[in-house]
Amino acid sequence: MTRHLVSIDDLSLDEIRALFHLADRFAADPRGQRDAARGLIAASLFYEPSTRTRLSFESAMLRLGGGVLTAAEMSSSSAAKGESLADTVRVVGGGYADVIVLRHSSEGAARLAADYSTVPVINAGDGAHEHPTQTLCDLYNLHVERGRIEGLEVVLAGDLKYSRTVHSFAYALARFGANIVCVPQPGFEMPEYVLRRLREEFGVEPLRADTRRLGDLAGETDAMYLTPQKPHQLSLFTDARGWELQRVDALYMTRPQTERFSSGEEASERYMRLERRDMAAESLRDAVVMHPLPRRDEIASDVDEDPRSIYFKQAARGVPIRMALLATLMEQAPGLDSPPVQPESYPVAVGENPCPNPNCISRTEPRHVAPRFVVASRQPVRAHCAYCSRELVFRFVGCSTSRSYHAPEAGALRKVRPDHLVFFEDEGAAGRHEFVPAST
Repeated sequence: MTRHLVSIDDLSLDEIRALFHLADRFAADPRGQRDAARGLIAASLFYEPSTRTRLSFESAMLRLGGGVLTAAEMSSSSAAKGESLADTVRVVGGGYADVIVLRHSSEGAARLAADYSTVPVINAGDGAHEHPTQTLCDLYNLHVERGRIEGLEVVLAGDLKYSRTVHSFAYALARFGANIVCVPQPGFEMPEYVLRRLREEFGVEPLRADTRRLGDLAGETDAMYLTPQKPHQLSLFTDARGWELQRVDALYMTRPQTERFSSGEEASERYMRLERRDMAAESLRDAVVMHPLPRRDEIASDVDEDPRSIYFKQAARGVPIRMALLATLMEQAPGLDSPPVQPESYPVAVGENPCPNPNCISRTEPRHVAPRFVVASRQPVRAHCAYCSRELVFRFVGCSTSRSYHAPEAGALRKVRPDHLVFFEDEGAAGRHEFVPAST
């Protein structure tokens, strides 16, 4: 079975740990792996600009002894002629390459590519959705610097709304049992759909956080504490200021993701900034400072001199962890044997596309992509897009067999097969498709 890396959830915790150990081996002798992937080829399909991610993957493949095909400006090549992503993937994976590394501006693009590819697809970032290999790199750095991930206190600061890196990292940290402190730039808080997933899948309940110990860095923001460690019991011990942050193991800064801002949206001229004086905070005494790069002004250049700043080491360690991932997915190294069970998705059989995300691949390539959904809850019925993970918006749910529709909380819907569920934004939409209200 061909394995893909679309989301960090495509790897079990044991598989991630196995990749860490393989990366340790590669890091100890990066130039001694030239036979690991000899004769194999990686294709870099980048529909968005990239420096670190693309070069890191290409360096990793070359150090394994393989070859690289680079298409760094896909949006101005075949895509400009109207070729669909699905067709591109089928051509490239049909004989050109043994693995595809894809970066795309549309959320869910990597999931679509995996559906059509006969070779492994690696998501190198899809819109504001996920960036699982950056997450692997970030987790690997915690593994190297701290020796563990479980129970660590990790601060995520800056643009938490649009940073796909932050979203993937938050999911992975929760799975490992780390604690997360969200310190957003005002107006760019963690999206509700991310918080909902953390709550539903990992039992994480957000608590107000008292981050005075972070000093000026968190002076003008509403911070949250996200922990899988018995959150309800923790809330009994907080006061009006929230759960007090005592110490930090890692501070993860992010830049404003201006390329993903909505029309008319802009960050404050005073974007949060980590200064050398902030590093004197007692809570940061033992913290490492991380950043996925590139940075703008959110970290002052003199912070580079602090030994706790590891963002350049972080980027360098992206090569051995990506070497480990490539070798494993191309079956040149052991390690993938216990994939997590993925939820089943179903096609949207009737009605309009219920995904509310205008940047979802099901909306940006509507002629080529049939919308699909995953059921999140049956009572009441809730569902999310199988591509971009955004929760579907609807007021009524129908049954394609009975041609009747109900309110999402109706008990009768529990008897309807998931693949027979139909979503409508209002009564008019249901009527246009010849559905009638369910009899009471």
